[in-house]
Amino acid sequence: MRMWLSKRMRTAEAGTDADLGVTTIAGGSVGVLTRGEVRALPVYGPGGYIWLPESGASVLVIKGGPGGEEQCVSGRQQAVAPEGMQPGEVYIYGPGGNAVYLRKDGAVELRGSVEIRGKLTVNGKEYQPCECEGGIL
Repeated sequence: MRMWLSKRMRTAEAGTDADLGVTTIAGGSVGVLTRGEVRALPVYGPGGYIWLPESGASVLVIKGGPGGEEQCVSGRQQAVAPEGMQPGEVYIYGPGGNAVYLRKDGAVELRGSVEIRGKLTVNGKEYQPCECEGGIL
């Protein structure tokens, strides 16, 4: 009988599922309300990109593992694309209207206040601030 039971018992198969949820706790380890509230979920995104969701954000929650107990926040619904945006272009935006727009023609558009830390090169040459009267151009 023992052999018969062991053949009938199977381990739970890993499954995947996704839900749309609303963040209840902001930051890098968020709380999300889907069919119930789940806390301390990790946030995943594309490599080199860091995003900390705000409270009340509508986010995509991916579930996996046996029973769907392994969950993570993977992103949120995109905002409306800027007018005239072309396929392949990238637009990264944040609160307050600041943005980085990588255009198909090679142009980079920066919106908001820009602070540069480190070395700045222009056309292959290191930028040197003007030594003009008063130090201002």
